Amino acid sequence: MRSAPTILHLDMDAFYASVEQASKPSLRGKAVVVGGLGPRGVVATASYEARVFGVHSAMPMGQARRLAPNAAYLVPRFALYRSISEQVMTLLRALSPLVEPLSLDEAFVDLEAGDTAWDERSARLVGTKLRADIRAVTGLTGSVGLAASKMLAKIASEQAKPDGLVVIEPGTERAMLEPMPVRTLPGVGPATGDHLRRAGIHTVGEIAEAGEDELVRLLGKAHGHALFAMALARDERPVVAERETKSVSVEDTYDVDIHDRVRVGMEVQRLADRCVRRLRGAGLSGRTIVLKVRRYDFSTLTRSETLRGPTDDPAVVREAAARLLDSVDTTGGVRLLGVGVSGLADYTQEDLFAQAAGAGAGAGAGAGEETPEAEEPAEEKAVARQEAPAERRWPAGHDVRHAEFGHGWVQGSGLGRVTVRFETPESGPGRVKTFRVDDPELEPADPLPLVSLPPGADRPTEASGPPDTRTP
Repeated sequence: MRSAPTILHLDMDAFYASVEQASKPSLRGKAVVVGGLGPRGVVATASYEARVFGVHSAMPMGQARRLAPNAAYLVPRFALYRSISEQVMTLLRALSPLVEPLSLDEAFVDLEAGDTAWDERSARLVGTKLRADIRAVTGLTGSVGLAASKMLAKIASEQAKPDGLVVIEPGTERAMLEPMPVRTLPGVGPATGDHLRRAGIHTVGEIAEAGEDELVRLLGKAHGHALFAMALARDERPVVAERETKSVSVEDTYDVDIHDRVRVGMEVQRLADRCVRRLRGAGLSGRTIVLKVRRYDFSTLTRSETLRGPTDDPAVVREAAARLLDSVDTTGGVRLLGVGVSGLADYTQEDLFAQAAGAGAGAGAGAGEETPEAEEPAEEKAVARQEAPAERRWPAGHDVRHAEFGHGWVQGSGLGRVTVRFETPESGPGRVKTFRVDDPELEPADPLPLVSLPPGADRPTEASGPPDTRTP
């Protein structure tokens, strides 16, 4: 562990919900819940106003509605969240070449590698300026933790929430950790926490007092050794700039179980096409096609087929996914389907047609084998898919434009009607009007920027790093 608090952890505050509040003046200061709105949807993010009622991420949406019936419930706008995330990541990359994104709203930065901080004072100045820059560029707030290790920096950012900065100075780590609950440490979830509690261990200090041998006896060798080291504030993990993508996948959860086998097949083909679009967007190809099926009784099956070479051809992926579906019994109904590609490469097999034909003749190694579930993007994994009858063409929270009234967002739709609030990020709360869902003057629109820069002003780039804070 280094001798200065030069590892920075940034966590954007209630990111998705904060974006929605920033873009919708009428929702500022109010409870906002973002997630899948169907009966099987889950919460992706809840604003701090919604958290007061007990709503939190990964909670079933039905439970959230019971806890906070008057909150605004919105469908995610992932394209907007990604664009704002990239603005934030650009600011981080201006600080150091070592930036490790954990998700759209969270990242580690090694300030020492960027020569932007070397002691407590310089690190604090960088953290303060970063928070100001994020607010200026995005209109949002982020919490910053600074410490000598990744574990401590993340704990510091949690303490800083919301909209704060906490620095843990080297030499103070043990004293700070000792009174904290065991769940503070990474990797200690509900099950491990209960196991420790039954052994009379409730705080991080009590973990250290128990000793390494006792922890190994309670939790096993690997977990016991790791937990003891963390309780002593030992964490030597470096900030890793690039994380290797292991798989690309998409999945949909359905409000109503699908019983029609033809419909199941059509959904798998659609998912295969979506997966290939994501694969190509990342400039990748893959050898192993994975099908995921969650049945009516919540049992989840995965099947995989490995091709002779990597591909990004939609026809090849569709055919492989269809073959895998043939080996799955969907009697009784399907509640979730997913298609993924793993065994990734940055090149594509040329002989695609021979590859597809060979796989059909049994050349595909591992056809019908069960595999671990493919990894999915966390922000989309938690959100259940919305069915799309006519009255659902206008997802709650999404942007629209009316020929007469201008830019607005959908408050809700149903029974052939759509209700729109007309406002922009820089206006006050706007007026509400209701239209027919097929009104020719109403159309979907792109989101507006959360912050408008003065004419001629440029947003920060990776080349525009922080000012030199060295003392002459």
